[in-house]
Amino acid sequence: MVTWNDIIDTEKTKEYYKNLEVFIDKRYKETIVYPQKENIFHAFTLTPLENLKVVIIGQDPYHQKEQAQGLAFSTPKNIKNPPSMVNILKEVHSDIGSSICDDGDLTPWAKQGVLLINTILTVEDSSPKSHQKKGWETFTDMIITAISKYKKDVVFILWGAGAINKSKLIDTSKHHILTAPHPSPLSSYRGFFGCKHFSKTNEILHSLNKETIQW
Repeated sequence: MVTWNDIIDTEKTKEYYKNLEVFIDKRYKETIVYPQKENIFHAFTLTPLENLKVVIIGQDPYHQKEQAQGLAFSTPKNIKNPPSMVNILKEVHSDIGSSICDDGDLTPWAKQGVLLINTILTVEDSSPKSHQKKGWETFTDMIITAISKYKKDVVFILWGAGAINKSKLIDTSKHHILTAPHPSPLSSYRGFFGCKHFSKTNEILHSLNKETIQW
């Protein structure tokens, strides 16, 4: 069985990743970068490939102090929920009635097989998308491609144009894709609210005789 380490170790031998690593190391030394360096791959640690059932794709980490923890959309439980997280929880409550993650820490989702991955895995303080086009997009595209190749019947939850664009990397004959606008306040009322992705995901998992997610 292929593991994340197999996939990531292969990427680390490539020229783009070596350049990315040099850039990242330098920025961590010279400025404030989120999440903490040891949490860059936190999502993979919490959701081993063999346990993977659902993928939720975000953009880049939160760029304010103590918010980012290496999981897309998630924040530590002692932090006030950011606007996108507030809207995600509103939709969970509207869709299925309650959430086990009202504090905004989505670790329980990750431990149930929900990979919470951003397309860019690092960001500088107060500077959104500061690490775009440095190599992370290539890396995370390879992760999505690997999931599509090595797994079957994964539910991909894609919110917003950036995430939906990743559909082209996913074999739809083997996997399931749910799409909606991004949960940010700018777009949530254009169809994120009412998308019912949480109940729909569980319906798909149930039909596959897989354990459903406690959202």
